[in-house]
Amino acid sequence: MTKFLSYLFITSFLLVSCSNDDDAAPDNNNTPNSFNVANRQPLGSSANDLLSDNQFKSITIEIVSVQGFEPTSTAVDAFRQFLENRIFKPDGITINQRSVASSNRAPFTVDEIREIEDGNRGLFNAGDEITVYVYFADGNNEGDTNTQVTLGTAYRNTSMVIYESTLRRLSTRPGAPSLPTIETATLNHEFAHLMGLVNIGTPLQSDHEDPEAGGHCNVESCLMEAAIEFASGMMGMGEIVPELDAQCIADLRANGGR
Repeated sequence: MTKFLSYLFITSFLLVSCSNDDDAAPDNNNTPNSFNVANRQPLGSSANDLLSDNQFKSITIEIVSVQGFEPTSTAVDAFRQFLENRIFKPDGITINQRSVASSNRAPFTVDEIREIEDGNRGLFNAGDEITVYVYFADGNNEGDTNTQVTLGTAYRNTSMVIYESTLRRLSTRPGAPSLPTIETATLNHEFAHLMGLVNIGTPLQSDHEDPEAGGHCNVESCLMEAAIEFASGMMGMGEIVPELDAQCIADLRANGGR
């Protein structure tokens, strides 16, 4: 089931959000890559593997972008720092980037995003290295409306999509945060879902899940909060990317993270 999460409000009443498929079953279909079943599990099921060094000593992030829709280097650098602050990988964090041609399938359903991954993903778990696939799409989510759009979706245990074209449109609005800021916030938020926040594979250490927005934190200004307002036409965070609050960090640490 797809849930709309991380709601951000702007003064023009446009609602932007992320979504995830945290209730999805593993899609162990008979495709050429079906032997990579470890990377086709439900969202949150690899939270401990991502956070700790119990099984995997290193991590590789495979960023696959449609040509012309690559993330900014500022956002990629900030994302790396976020990972270094939250996960234990003594043998290092590697970020590989490459570009691919457009699928010409926009707007996208999550099922279509999965199919694109099956055709584009090149790196999978091997030995003591875990891999995560991040797709920067050249179109928007099919569920977008005139009042609500989706920024990103975490949809498998090691997979997520960023709707880069949507982020770029938002960043051009008067008074909006810069593109690197929006990209960083979206990357960090979606990866936090892969790490099992909030209560999606990483158990709660305290009662801080928003009862009205499952999968999100009820602490004001947390990265995983369900709603952040754009004040006077600007997102409340301005050019500062929200951080995880103490309760979310406690959850991660209890499940093997920093």
